Amino acid sequence: MVTVAPYGSWKSPLTLDRLLEEVVTIGYPLIEGGAAYWAEGRPAEGGRVVLVRRDPDGTVADVFGPGYSARTRVHEYGGLCHTVHGGTAYFSNYDDQRLYRVRPGDEPEPITPEPTVPASIRYAAPVVTRDGHHLYCVRERHRTPGVATDVVNDIVVLATDGEAEPRVVAEGHDFFSFPILSPDGRRIAWISWDHPRMPWDGTQAWEAELGSDGLPVNPRLVAGDASESVTQPRYSPDGRLHFISDRTGWWNLYVDDEAGGAPLASADAEFAEPDWVLGLSTYSFLADGTIVAVKSSSRLSQLIIVGGAEVPTPYSTFGGLAAADGSVLAVAGSSSLPTSLVEIAVPSGDTTVLKTGSKAVVADTYLSAPERIEFPTEGGLIAHALFYPPHNPDFTGPDGELPPVIVSSHGGPTSATSSSLNYSIQYWTSRGIAVVDVNYGGSTGYGRPYRERLQGKWGIVDLDDCVNAAKYLAATGRVDGDRLLIHGGSAGGYTTLCAVTFRHAFAAGASYFGVADAGALARDTHKFESRYLDGLIGPWPEAEAVYEERSPIFHTDQLATPLILFQGLEDKVVPPEQSEAMASALRAKGIPFAYLAFEGEQHGFRRAENIKRTMEAELYFYGKVLGFAPDDEIEPVAIENAEKLPARGAD
Repeated sequence: MVTVAPYGSWKSPLTLDRLLEEVVTIGYPLIEGGAAYWAEGRPAEGGRVVLVRRDPDGTVADVFGPGYSARTRVHEYGGLCHTVHGGTAYFSNYDDQRLYRVRPGDEPEPITPEPTVPASIRYAAPVVTRDGHHLYCVRERHRTPGVATDVVNDIVVLATDGEAEPRVVAEGHDFFSFPILSPDGRRIAWISWDHPRMPWDGTQAWEAELGSDGLPVNPRLVAGDASESVTQPRYSPDGRLHFISDRTGWWNLYVDDEAGGAPLASADAEFAEPDWVLGLSTYSFLADGTIVAVKSSSRLSQLIIVGGAEVPTPYSTFGGLAAADGSVLAVAGSSSLPTSLVEIAVPSGDTTVLKTGSKAVVADTYLSAPERIEFPTEGGLIAHALFYPPHNPDFTGPDGELPPVIVSSHGGPTSATSSSLNYSIQYWTSRGIAVVDVNYGGSTGYGRPYRERLQGKWGIVDLDDCVNAAKYLAATGRVDGDRLLIHGGSAGGYTTLCAVTFRHAFAAGASYFGVADAGALARDTHKFESRYLDGLIGPWPEAEAVYEERSPIFHTDQLATPLILFQGLEDKVVPPEQSEAMASALRAKGIPFAYLAFEGEQHGFRRAENIKRTMEAELYFYGKVLGFAPDDEIEPVAIENAEKLPARGAD
């Protein structure tokens, strides 16, 4: 029997305890000696990242035990920090940021010097030479802790036994990534770029011969400039250098030639993603030279053979490709299949699941299927989103009532949402709350012109698109226009704070470590993003007036919307002072709000108990604002100025 109940109060089998049970993140797979390796983030272990090995016979084991975590802080966001050669693994350890070697059956041992200031020298993207004697990697040195202008990045080579100091291979640019060796070990390629550009704005690919001392000789520029984003240099089995470039307005695949690169896969589609982290992999080579790649159009991805056909699979998102003989490893998912590490046979598409990121916590009948929508926005343009209607086979809403909707603004902002199964979204829809996941102008996956809509207009285009997505759904009778909600983290938190400050379309908002003062972010953030806002808003401090105009904290006189704030107290990207300043303003204006801060959390929550608390608190807060009673047992949230909530949410 289907029960009629107010939206938001539906009883859902998708509880947070079940949602977080045995949940892991999976990334950066590789194949070595017939074994598969991957990095596994474990919220239940405080967010520790473990390197895991799966032998050909199916035996699965951790490469190292408690006390170690394979996570680098290069660029603060990290990324690839492990490799394996001859069964010996190398990884960057989170606590001290030193490189470690772990041989089968042994404990990890450091192979880089201990710096005077703990964790001030960091390593990422390691690659080992054919003989196993040396390792090339990205290095980042924080010479004056906390001073972004005194951070030096380069590429170094070091002995894998730790007996020699690292030697510089490439320097002189602000950033480096993707060191890669040719199959014969005689050449090296890498990517570099300089402030104020981000890696999706303009980069350069380099290649050099390696001398007898292992250092490069006569580096040459392969491709790239200030307005061309080049990424993922890789060598084919026969030694030809390949790379991805967006010179046509789309990230397409090229092979190096005398003319600066011959196109291999020309299409109005993306073959890469923005390099927020190091070591992304969206194409790979089979042993015979066949290229298998991820091709994405309007955020819908296919696995293809370059120059051939699509590889048929049940998945719609792919990442972390690593090829073997006749198959590839991939981190893949779909709207109904959880993200998993899978082995996909090429060309048949036969799939073997090696590791699932989360077990099926509810039957498929409880899942809301995303609908791709296009909606009108400012300037006569069209923007994109995924709409998830409320769905629970056991419940329906009252006659004549429309559901509330959460407008979800993704982080980055140079990023995008995905159609891959996201139980955090299903948490809301199974309780009777719709979600619209907005790929506002500036998002990736729609070509460079769409990505550049946000240039100079952060806080305008993203805000317009989020508001217009909600208005479109209300105007078409899908959601209740009086019960619009908005949430987001980081850059999405900034859009949320702008929405509750500069617009009055929303009934409530939830900001996860959001930016309240864009100028403070420009003045006080890490090196990787220290000039990011030059393109999004304007150069600092010349454009200080624009920063103030776009920063919610300077316009708190316009605040009128209830808001809940979540913040990690060790966040170095968006420091706690930003959320605390908004809390003070809300308190002073008498607006209902809640502020929850978490010890030990950085930019993005990794601990299971904190993830659970934030989601439950957000639901609780919405219930108080909109006047519904969640069916969940939730620890009450202290809401300041709660007496000023609308009467419908006072009980």
